[in-house]
Amino acid sequence: MSKNTHGPTEHEDQMAPYEPPHTSWFGSVLAAPLAVATKELRQTLRDRRVMMLLLVAPAMQLLVLGNAANLEVDRVPTVLVDLDDTTESRRALAELVADDTLRGVGHARSPEEASQYLVDGRAAVAVIVPDGWSRDLSRGVPGHPARVQVLVDGTDPNRSNIAGSAALRYFSMLAVRSVRARLSRLTGRAGALPGQSADLGVVTASAFAPTAQADVPQASAPRPVQLSLAPRVLYNPRLRTAYNLIPGIATMLLLLITTIVTSMGLARERESGTLEQVLVTPVRPWQLILGKMLPFAAIGLFDLLLALVVGGYVFDVPVRGSLLLLFGAAFVYLFTTLGLGLFISTISQTQQQAFLAGFIVMMPGMLLSGIMTPVSSMPDWLQPLTYVNPLRWFSEISRAVMIRGAGLEDILEPLGALALCGFVIFTTATLRFRKTV
Repeated sequence: MSKNTHGPTEHEDQMAPYEPPHTSWFGSVLAAPLAVATKELRQTLRDRRVMMLLLVAPAMQLLVLGNAANLEVDRVPTVLVDLDDTTESRRALAELVADDTLRGVGHARSPEEASQYLVDGRAAVAVIVPDGWSRDLSRGVPGHPARVQVLVDGTDPNRSNIAGSAALRYFSMLAVRSVRARLSRLTGRAGALPGQSADLGVVTASAFAPTAQADVPQASAPRPVQLSLAPRVLYNPRLRTAYNLIPGIATMLLLLITTIVTSMGLARERESGTLEQVLVTPVRPWQLILGKMLPFAAIGLFDLLLALVVGGYVFDVPVRGSLLLLFGAAFVYLFTTLGLGLFISTISQTQQQAFLAGFIVMMPGMLLSGIMTPVSSMPDWLQPLTYVNPLRWFSEISRAVMIRGAGLEDILEPLGALALCGFVIFTTATLRFRKTV
């Protein structure tokens, strides 16, 4: 074979040298995080257990907790003791338990038997009408009021207060009705109490003026003082517990899901050794962190959307404010929860350690968030600890936007506190992650 000793051929002259594809600086910076995010998303989608935890579990927890964690008090079991045994007393007790607040569970023959109902747990309230009650009520003799004893089980303070208030409200209304009946007999006509609106039933201060005023001529009778009270409940007229609980439950679910999954995912990779394999590649630590966080941030926003749908269609909880503002605040909140999960992964060597550490951190956060009990009801020495709790700030933001329809200017304070918490937590977690790897 003879070698080609002549110069380059025409075909070789036309071949251009290889040039790598041109990419912008922005594209080259985001290429590694997007690759890590794609790998993390594929791994998450292939794991059915994780997908159940991220998508199905939040909906189920919202349905269960939204119905189980109900602070509305109704149908309180009540035992009745009618020692008077008259038509008036029987009618009064029947009207008392006809309301949804109190529910009759039996009749006792003595106060001792009624107390046993409370001891056994068969009843939480005992209403005792003494002998001669209807007579004292109809006469209205000064110094001899018609007394009714109400025994309330105080093991549940919230239920005790509401049940006692319901009994007090009914018997107060019954007393007003009795006064009106006596005034009608004195004046010879039926009508409303002086100072009471017949159509609204609003009792004024003049309703409790001396009855002798009815015998005074109209010209010389002093003009009664009008004092009326017409309360109006804003944003939640029906006082439904779901309006308060659904935003709080969504706040806790986002913390539970994103923190636990992030911390356990990184701990799993450290445990299996794949994290070290990724670190020897040209991927920088901050790019690895960004790629790990992006899929779970997207899943967290999807879970928030799922919570809004379940809350709206199942519990009729409205979203009166801006959805864009709510999701923007949620992104800042996820910045905090994901940073917390990253920090937990840096102090955990195994998935079990990450899981336990996550619950140890989250339980105080939930208790100090003000979701179940108001922050103002906590001891003074404990309230400053809630200032560093991101759950408190996001629960306030979500309730303000969803229930009150608040705008950006109305939530600047909690949003700023939430952003500060997120910056501190995520920065600390990032520095800790760089040291551990």
